[in-house]
Amino acid sequence: MRPILFLDVDGPLLPFGDGVPGDPGLPRLDPAHGPWLAALPCELIWATTWMDDANTHIAPLLGLPPLQVANWADDEEPENCLHWKTRGLTAIAGTRPFAWVDDEISETDRRWVAEHHGNALLHAVNPRHGLTDADYLTLDAWLRTR
Repeated sequence: MRPILFLDVDGPLLPFGDGVPGDPGLPRLDPAHGPWLAALPCELIWATTWMDDANTHIAPLLGLPPLQVANWADDEEPENCLHWKTRGLTAIAGTRPFAWVDDEISETDRRWVAEHHGNALLHAVNPRHGLTDADYLTLDAWLRTR
């Protein structure tokens, strides 16, 4: 079974640059992300508050097909500084290896996932720059060993 890559949009694909967090805008989307993402040996799943809007607005600009969207229960509250996505993504992955790309991953998230899953890469991206070639090389190398 192929590993999963959970992908956030704001920050990783739409970098904030010197802009205001929360308002990156589609003009910051680099179409080069499409070929990089398509080449990764994994199942891509949106893990973003864009939800299905990522398939409407982002995927076509990247030349990607519609992707599955990670859904979380509305009542999930963060615990002990744990990111609100952490438990849900781990549950969706089940026993499959997964990588998670986000700009809000913390050491608390890494420790929790290591304790509750173990076969995951939580890859934090600098939201000012978004995903870089070096990030893609790191992801590709990790995914190919799963």
